[in-house]
Amino acid sequence: MNEMIYTYDGSFEGFLCCIFDSYANKEVLTAITDDEDSAPILFPVRAIRTDSGHAGRVLRKLHKLSPYGEELVRRGFLTCMEEREIRLYRLVVKLLREGPSFLRNFSDETLHPVATAVRHLNGEAHLLKGFLRFSDLGGILGSEIEPKNRVLPILRSHFCARYQNEKFFIYDRVHHEALFYAAGKAVIRPLADFQMAPPNETEAAYRLLWKRFYDTVAIRERENPKLRMTHMPKRYWSTMTEFQDDPYFTPQSSAAAVPVPGVPAGKPAPGTPPAPGRPAPASAP
Repeated sequence: MNEMIYTYDGSFEGFLCCIFDSYANKEVLTAITDDEDSAPILFPVRAIRTDSGHAGRVLRKLHKLSPYGEELVRRGFLTCMEEREIRLYRLVVKLLREGPSFLRNFSDETLHPVATAVRHLNGEAHLLKGFLRFSDLGGILGSEIEPKNRVLPILRSHFCARYQNEKFFIYDRVHHEALFYAAGKAVIRPLADFQMAPPNETEAAYRLLWKRFYDTVAIRERENPKLRMTHMPKRYWSTMTEFQDDPYFTPQSSAAAVPVPGVPAGKPAPGTPPAPGRPAPASAP
């Protein structure tokens, strides 16, 4: 079999088409990349066209062999795992060649990195269900997050069920995509640039009330910064209301923060946000 490098459009369907074409053309893949310019030059490079029919055939075969294996591939594609595509490709190749028995062995060299990455994705999504903060922007709820993984497809069902009578959006600053929900319908779309609108008087007041509540319930004599960062990792603080500086509480119509007597100063968010991740491909189905 010939050794090849495939380039694709970055979508989940496009990745599945890489798997389909590698079998159809009897080619062994050494790399899969969505950036043709960054492809290694040691082997011939082929650009793969996305075909929903080919992608569907691969997905049905995976489901037939192992629903768990299919879920690993789906969720693995949303992770920030290094060499993500080629690791998932090798998992699929082994699944097709040997069957699903190796999926019970978490020390397997092919399974372990994928299972670890998916566990990290699931853990991050779980934390964000509690750490995500919405603002009321003229009747629409808006929020921003800075995750390492593409968690929006995982969070979609949770927040759509919880706020089914609302209109809301969640913007992922790292992967430059947003989840939009209204009237029972949700979509995830790429969004290259976004700036959250400043709060009005009412929203600014509610933000300050939440910060005051957070600071008031704390027992200063029992402060344990290390334990707090275990339960509330510091990299999430930059989008959490209770850790913001004064400008976050400044309403659009005022040059000064809303005066709410007795509000403690609070603790600012860390100054260095996470490094930007790779551009967002189309959402996995």
